[in-house]
Amino acid sequence: MNIALWIVQGLLAVVFLMAGGIKLIQPKEKLVEKMAWASDFSPGVIKLIGAVEVLGAIGLILPQVTGILPWLTPLAALGVALTMVAAMVVHLRRNEAKEVVINLVLLVLALFVAYGRFI
Repeated sequence: MNIALWIVQGLLAVVFLMAGGIKLIQPKEKLVEKMAWASDFSPGVIKLIGAVEVLGAIGLILPQVTGILPWLTPLAALGVALTMVAAMVVHLRRNEAKEVVINLVLLVLALFVAYGRFI
């Protein structure tokens, strides 16, 4: 179980580090070209979402690797899961079913990590 948890944590961390990093680095105008939902939000909110995703990625790995406050890892996984719930709401409002499926997969993986690290 521990190996499966590490694999999923690593996968989630890479996904959220990349997604959050893009939102932090690129201007809104460039993001809107690839992510239509970004047109609904201010640049500040998009940067906030990116920061939350990057911090979630760090929280999925760092506490568990260092052994310092490892209980933060399942909390980070719950934070990532909540982020995916919010993303699903946005995509459902915009009738973007394809993106909801991706969010649902990431939500399930995050909940797996949260459950596996809490027990």
